[in-house]
Amino acid sequence: MRVAFSNLACPGWSLDQAVAAAREWGYEGIELRLLNGEVIPLALPPEHQAMIRETLERAGLSLVAFDTSIRLVGDEDESAVCEAIRAALTLAKTLGAPMIRVFGGPFAPEQAWEAVRARAARILNRATPWAEETGVAIALETHDSFASGERVAAVLDMVPSRAVGALWDTLHPFRVGETPDATMRLLSDRLMLVHIKDARVDGPAWELCLLGEGNVPVRAILGLLAQHGYRGWLSVEWEKRWHPELADPAVALPQHVQVLREWLAAIGQERREAE
Repeated sequence: MRVAFSNLACPGWSLDQAVAAAREWGYEGIELRLLNGEVIPLALPPEHQAMIRETLERAGLSLVAFDTSIRLVGDEDESAVCEAIRAALTLAKTLGAPMIRVFGGPFAPEQAWEAVRARAARILNRATPWAEETGVAIALETHDSFASGERVAAVLDMVPSRAVGALWDTLHPFRVGETPDATMRLLSDRLMLVHIKDARVDGPAWELCLLGEGNVPVRAILGLLAQHGYRGWLSVEWEKRWHPELADPAVALPQHVQVLREWLAAIGQERREAE
């Protein structure tokens, strides 16, 4: 498993600064969400597209994913959502990203789950030919009203193309009461990316914290991933852009990669001894 970080962690840094930090601390890739501190628009100017690709290639770093804000359900017309996905896939191909991230989105309790599920699946099935044509996958994240692996898997069960899969955010399924074993069982066949995130319960809310200092069983999740033969990316998602009170990226990012490397080495050793 290779380790990357989302540049949500460093909204005050240029891409050059993020790349330099990644190389210094031993990260192998970057997940792209921001440029100059702002969410990247789908209509990104060509000169910025070229700069992103050239900067990462020059540094020898992989672009793990292009993270969009696209939500499959909500008030927006289905055709408009599909066109946004198409634009995101086209941009991701130009940037050299192997996948885009999309959200299921929030929906009201009175909305019937089966209708919501059907809409999400319809949109993904309409987008499948574009994903297959561009060679860029679509990863549906365990987030918002789709926080559990159960809900993401239920949508993917209606989308046969393997160009569409799952992104497991380690916090959200656990936060809504789903065990890591259950999430692994539900998503393992379609798993494309894992977001590494720890948090502790603070009253009714969850507060992000440094890796290993919270309640999320991230080490156990890594063990499950190794057991199931996952060979994809682990991407640290330190959400400094949305939570400015969080520790500086110069504190959080080296801490996360160090702990991940230690845990992965220990898990590897344990597996060798058990053979």
